[in-house]
Amino acid sequence: MVPKIFCFLQLFTLFTVTFASTEEATSLVKWKATFQNQNNSLLASWTLSVGACTDWYGVICFNGRINRLNITNAGVIGTLHDFPFSSLPFLEYVDLSMNQLSGIIPPKIGNLTNLVYLDLSSNQFSGKIPPQIGSLSKVENLFIINNHLNGFIPVEIGKMKSLEFLGLQRNNLSGPIPITLGDLGYLPERLCQGGKLENFTVASNKLTGSIPRNLSNCSSFKWVRFNNNSFTGNLSEAFGIYPKLLFINLSDNDFHGELSSKWGKCKNLTDFRIARNNISGSIPPEIGNVKGLLGLDLSSKHLIGQIPKEFGKLTSLVNLFLQNNRISGNIPEDFGSLTKLESLDLSDNRLNGSIPMCIVDFVHLFQLNLSNNKFGQKIPKEIGRITHLNVLDLSYNLLVGDIPPQLANLKVLVNLNLSHNGLSGRIPTELDTLTGLQDVILSYNELEGPIPNNKAFVNASLEGNKGLCGNVAGLHPCEMLSSVVKRHSMAKGRKLILITVLPVMGALVLLCVFIGVLIMCNKRRRVRDVERRDGDGWLSISMLDGKALYRDILNATEEFDAKFCIGKGGHGSVYKVNLPSLGNIAVKRLHSSFQNTHPKSFINEVRALTGIKHRNIVNLYGYCSKAQHSLLVYEYVERGSLSSILSNEVESKKLDWLKRVNIIKGVAFALSYMHQDCSPPIVHRDISSSNVLLDSEYEARVADFGLAKILNPDSSNCTTLAGTYGYVAPELAYTMKVTQMCDVYSFGVLSLEIVKGNHLGEYITVLANSSTIDPQQLSDLLDERLPYPEDRVKDVLVFIVNLAFSCLLKTPKSRPTMHFISQKLSSMDARPHIHQRNPHVRRAIYNP
Repeated sequence: MVPKIFCFLQLFTLFTVTFASTEEATSLVKWKATFQNQNNSLLASWTLSVGACTDWYGVICFNGRINRLNITNAGVIGTLHDFPFSSLPFLEYVDLSMNQLSGIIPPKIGNLTNLVYLDLSSNQFSGKIPPQIGSLSKVENLFIINNHLNGFIPVEIGKMKSLEFLGLQRNNLSGPIPITLGDLGYLPERLCQGGKLENFTVASNKLTGSIPRNLSNCSSFKWVRFNNNSFTGNLSEAFGIYPKLLFINLSDNDFHGELSSKWGKCKNLTDFRIARNNISGSIPPEIGNVKGLLGLDLSSKHLIGQIPKEFGKLTSLVNLFLQNNRISGNIPEDFGSLTKLESLDLSDNRLNGSIPMCIVDFVHLFQLNLSNNKFGQKIPKEIGRITHLNVLDLSYNLLVGDIPPQLANLKVLVNLNLSHNGLSGRIPTELDTLTGLQDVILSYNELEGPIPNNKAFVNASLEGNKGLCGNVAGLHPCEMLSSVVKRHSMAKGRKLILITVLPVMGALVLLCVFIGVLIMCNKRRRVRDVERRDGDGWLSISMLDGKALYRDILNATEEFDAKFCIGKGGHGSVYKVNLPSLGNIAVKRLHSSFQNTHPKSFINEVRALTGIKHRNIVNLYGYCSKAQHSLLVYEYVERGSLSSILSNEVESKKLDWLKRVNIIKGVAFALSYMHQDCSPPIVHRDISSSNVLLDSEYEARVADFGLAKILNPDSSNCTTLAGTYGYVAPELAYTMKVTQMCDVYSFGVLSLEIVKGNHLGEYITVLANSSTIDPQQLSDLLDERLPYPEDRVKDVLVFIVNLAFSCLLKTPKSRPTMHFISQKLSSMDARPHIHQRNPHVRRAIYNP
């Protein structure tokens, strides 16, 4: 009798679960029916003819009930008005971010009482946050970033009690942060209890109120964003010491007081932004103790005193912004150790003395702005060594003397402003070669003579000088008289020159001719033959003189001798070349099969690519050609390809887990920039470990970007011109069409290769059908040459591996975009904490 009752109970339970899951599926199908885009391909599987728990996109079940719903970036156009809040009682995880959901957030959202994770970010929700959201007492991660919400933050949010991540930035929220979030003030005192609140962000709203002192007790803070609001309070009293803090942005508020020396005890801080407030006093030298600092923005305040010499200890600093203050004195010589700087802005201060020589050691500098100060003496000619400069602004100072001709070495210079100084003499004719220049401002100096023969000077600001001339609007034509007078004065001494110098000159000429013939007949015969055959048919772009560069490269490589070759690829061979004017460069010599096939579109594409500047993309300087040699000129990256390092037993062990994570991030940032920020977007078409180079700091630099497309811009078949076997997206076998999703697939393969230490081969096809892994399943995918990662690093790798799996999905539209991937990776803590009860719950942290 007992067994029959037991069987009956089992059948009854099975029937109940089946009925309930069918009801859940039916309710979601009804919600889908309200979408404006009924033909959404990603949600085509949402039909009652297939099992919701086994075949539905974005749906995961537990014990037969729908437990997770993840349709991020699925292109859904609709509302939550008919979402079945009451019919899905077992939902723990909901991610609807990056869609086109609009309307209000319904009060019924409070029925999802088992939710642990909720992300409604990057949609078009409007209205107020419903107070019923406070009923979600189990939620640990709540993100409603980048919508159109308004009104106050409901006090009921205070009921969401050890809530760890709260993201409300980029809305139109107003008023104070509710006092219910803490016992003593507007900010989340209660959320700090137990030391679990790591991320708190309410940036880009209209929030007001003071910052209570109890905020200093939130020692668990890692990522904090209060920027772009109207918060008030004494900064030195409101914030304390945060030993785990990585990022804080307090910019664009109404904080007052002075900068506290306590910030120097936040030893893990990598980015500190507190611009455009009412802060006064001097810069505490203790900030120099935060040696891992990458970015520091103290601009647009009322800071006084001098730049602390202790800043010289910030050797990791990449961006330093101190503009719009009242800082005085000299730039300390200790600045010379900040060799990783890429952006330095000290403008609008009271700095004096000469421009220090230490600045010329900032070889990675893109932007240098020292304008509106009291710098005197001459412009150091050594500035010409900062060859990566895009922007140079020395205007509104007391500089005198000539413009150094060495500025012509700044081959990628785009903006030059030397106005409102006391510069004299002529504008160097060497500036003719800066063909990348766009904006030139030299007004209100004491310059004279003809302007350079450069298109940037046609529209340059040159007024207020005493004697400039040229065939441009606003200037007098250069007088012919001056050349006549010069010729007349030269003629007077011509006889004397002929009598005294002619014999010597004749001998020298004969000697030079003899030596020249000897050299040309031996070592340089082939170069002579090439030049004779090709005449002057030079083709060059960007900022480089193609003819001179070609000759220099030919000389430096001994006509492409094999000993200078550092790699070979599908399009050509790469040579390391050392030139006095550029230093080390990499030259790709295209295969001979490419000769005489240079359509105009090729030049237009290369011209566009030379304008791309990103820290994770190799600089393409330009292109030059002769009939036998077509050359692409690149920045030289010291450590070579990721492929060669991973295949080397010794070198691969230097790539520890954190370096590998950083490499994956760098590639993601580069691809996101190419897909999202370039116009038109650039698809790489050949992402592989061979095309990822590492610099001296093991920073990733993507190479050969866009090359496959420009080699044959009329072709859509990238299987013959681009793509490395093992990295090519499967859809290319039948669509023959390249999209951004091809790069996403290749990125997924590359990420797994970096984690494993070698390419996974045919195992990629198996992984493409995988869902997710947890930390216990990670071992098989790790590089055994490295020590097993500690728990916190292991969690990062699990996150990356699962992200890579999503890149390998067979349907291209199911894959995430590189923008989405980079957004997740850029804000991911270097040592994230994964949910202990449910390892599949992601803890995304958002960047500003």
